Formats: sequence, C-alpha cells, structure tokens
Amino acid sequence: MSENKVYTTEEIMELLPHRYPFFLVDRLTVEEPGVKGVGLKNVTMNEEFFQGHFPGNPVMPGVLQIEAMAQTAGALVLAGMQDLADKKPGVFFMSIDGVKFRKPVKPGDQLMMHVEKIKERGKVFVFKGESRVDGKVVSEAEFTAMIVM
Repeated sequence: MSENKVYTTEEIMELLPHRYPFFLVDRLTVEEPGVKGVGLKNVTMNEEFFQGHFPGNPVMPGVLQIEAMAQTAGALVLAGMQDLADKKPGVFFMSIDGVKFRKPVKPGDQLMMHVEKIKERGKVFVFKGESRVDGKVVSEAEFTAMIVM
C-alpha cells in the first residue's frame, strides 16, 4: 500500500485558479489519485465573510462549505491528471444535490472536506462530499462538475 500524497497550499494553488479571498483549501491529502481525498480548511476570524455573517455570532456560510468541498474535488481530479498540468484547466459546477447543513462552522474550527468521485463521463465528474469538524458531519452534498480547457 502506498503512502497518501499531501499537497501544500502552494501546490494546490498550482492546480486551482482560485485566490484569496475565495481560495478555500489549505491542504489536500490524496487517498486515491483522482478518486478520493480530504481537504483541510483552517477557519479563522480573519475571513472576510465573518464581517457580515454574523456580527457577534460568526458562522461560516454554508455555500462556502460546499465551495470548499468542490475545490477539494477539483484539486483532487486535476492532481490525478498529470497530462493536463500545462493546460491550466478550470473546474466548474454543473449541479448540486442533497445538500444538508447539520452544525455551524465557527472561527477556530478545522473544516475537513472528505470527497469521493462516484461517477465520471469524459470531463464530467460526480462527487459525494462530507465536511466534518472534530469528526462530526457539519455539511454534505453531491455535486457535478466539468473540467474546461
């Protein structure tokens, strides 16, 4: 059994076009190349969205939790496609299904985005994602994305 590959922030930035304040994956651990992995987002009080969501009771917006899952999936797929490295492809949402938000995500939390590819057809991928804080599920979704050159 081979060891999991861990991508740093800098390496993820080479895969994804996202940048601050919309870059939401600090680390990626690839469990199975192109298929299964875990992203990490350190949630800090310095995040811009906490200024208005919500003053006095900061909560990470659910849509950003889903975006963090999708960025994790995109980086996972692109990391597994070495032949695309020089082409700088983008990954775009096509659909989101079965979204559930179970617990609030607060400053100081480490959001762990567990994603797994469940279907692939050409450049279209379907993933199941689950985000956890301290081992407890905080959000989940199934989403479809396409790689675009």
